[in-house]
Amino acid sequence: MMQNMFRSRILAFVSVLVLLLIVSCSSPVIDEPVVNESLSCVVDKDCVADSCCHAKGAVGKAYAPDCSGMMCTMNCEPGTLDCGAGRVACVEGSCKVVFSESNTLQ
Repeated sequence: MMQNMFRSRILAFVSVLVLLLIVSCSSPVIDEPVVNESLSCVVDKDCVADSCCHAKGAVGKAYAPDCSGMMCTMNCEPGTLDCGAGRVACVEGSCKVVFSESNTLQ
């Protein structure tokens, strides 16, 4: 009886250790940057606006929205690329919006 109890405790202890090892090995590494394929670029020409009207972001050309047959208002919306308030650019390998310093729409 005592021997079975000892074996059960050892088995439980080993199971917990194995479980901890599995969890620690499968956890993501926090220091690795997350790469979003839709934003990756090499040069500015690799990037386009992320929406047809009043774009607030940028994506790679392969992920460009289909704007055929689309009509947009002529409003200059704040925080968008409207009216020359900003441009899309490749910044450190990622498509981003770069707003003009003199932008009063933000």
